[in-house]
Amino acid sequence: MFSERTFFSFVTLSDKSPAQHRIYNEWHQLDHRPENLRLPGVAWGDRWARTPGCAQVGREVAGEPDAPFADVDYMAMYWFRPPYDTSLDEWNRLGEDSFQWGRGPLLPGVRRPLLGFFAPVLGYAAPRVAVSAETLPFRPNRGMHLTLTRLDEPHGATAHEQFRWLDTVRIPDLLDCPGVAGAWTFSLIETQRHTSLPLDSVPDHPRGSLRITLLYLDDDPEQVTREIGKRIAAQDADGRGAPAPQAEQVLLSTPLRTIIPWQDW
Repeated sequence: MFSERTFFSFVTLSDKSPAQHRIYNEWHQLDHRPENLRLPGVAWGDRWARTPGCAQVGREVAGEPDAPFADVDYMAMYWFRPPYDTSLDEWNRLGEDSFQWGRGPLLPGVRRPLLGFFAPVLGYAAPRVAVSAETLPFRPNRGMHLTLTRLDEPHGATAHEQFRWLDTVRIPDLLDCPGVAGAWTFSLIETQRHTSLPLDSVPDHPRGSLRITLLYLDDDPEQVTREIGKRIAAQDADGRGAPAPQAEQVLLSTPLRTIIPWQDW
């Protein structure tokens, strides 16, 4: 595995006007992300949009998201290089520096229902994809399918059974879905606490209590998500659905679109 630390940021804009989306995208795509990518400890980072079309398809396929995530507009993630203590120190220092420059993340009308460091669990590459799972994050994509879940007992027997099914049934089946290039799963290490953001702005979550499954897509995210929904329904109908659905609560299940600079704002 090329990295054992990742960072996820979920963002909601209170003002969803085109002008506000442009302001946020210009800051993140042209300032914040480039500054992060130049850090020696950052292996890669990217971001995606949950457009109104993506949100609608997600609701059609998976139902209404949990309240804190119902209005999420963007997700960003970064992969870190070892040594992780050094990489995260550089990351946090840049956060403080950017605040002092007046270019930090404390932007008006921006809410972050989740900021957290996650451990990559397992990566998978679809059989048709030539690259390895470790290379998948660097491979161009058209979007993601994201599933965020919460576990009340992250190390309980039902959670263990659910994880085994995800690894041996759910993900292998979805790797055969047209448009799915691969997948990665992640487990929460800790939520971020940083001086550049209000300390009460992000809810705290116990270690391991949040789980993320990302499907990397190389076809239209909305179209692929509808096919994913059919595959999941077929699994359930065949008796191959989740063995312990009570083990985890789905907080958000949605397609996300890769952002094309200047074209998408």
